[in-house]
Amino acid sequence: MRRKEFEQHEQRAIEALLDSAGHGFLAFVRPNLTPGAIAVNFVRLDSTIYFHGSPQGEKMEALAANPEVAFMVAEAMSLIPSYFSASDLACPASQFFRSVVVRGRARIVEDPAEKAIALQALMEKLQPEGGYLPISQTSTRYRKQLRATAVVAIPMDDVTAKFKLGQNLPRSRRASIARQLTERDAPGDSETAAAMAKARPFI
Repeated sequence: MRRKEFEQHEQRAIEALLDSAGHGFLAFVRPNLTPGAIAVNFVRLDSTIYFHGSPQGEKMEALAANPEVAFMVAEAMSLIPSYFSASDLACPASQFFRSVVVRGRARIVEDPAEKAIALQALMEKLQPEGGYLPISQTSTRYRKQLRATAVVAIPMDDVTAKFKLGQNLPRSRRASIARQLTERDAPGDSETAAAMAKARPFI
């Protein structure tokens, strides 16, 4: 990463962002060698990303031909207007964000037990209140669905995280931006100000 000040290495912070994201974006090489990308629901289990879908279609054809993929999640944080820096130029305007990119070799899961574990974990993430029969390899109710559903695993062997929170700015300017965010109090502003202080303290 060119801007090293934005690079995030803290494993817990990376995992927290992945676990809080409702969806991610899968990038792959299509069979005609042009780039492809698609949004997918996913779940992280330990150091593996899982997502599911139909066994047919462009995505699965692409993964069968070339399993090398990139997977990204991103969280948009506060928009920083140019006038926060008391300038009449547009240049200081920015968008703070946090992102994680996982690069690896996708694996189509064949083991019914692993499939069931991944799908159950995905349900627990997306529907934590329950209200459904738990997914199990031994459940006769899910036997057909497990066979008919494709599950893909991406190992988190190559992970890059970028948390852009104004770490490159002078301390006084960062403190001023955080103060103005607190005063503006738009949705997400207090969380952004707190994240700025954690990424690089103002004192």
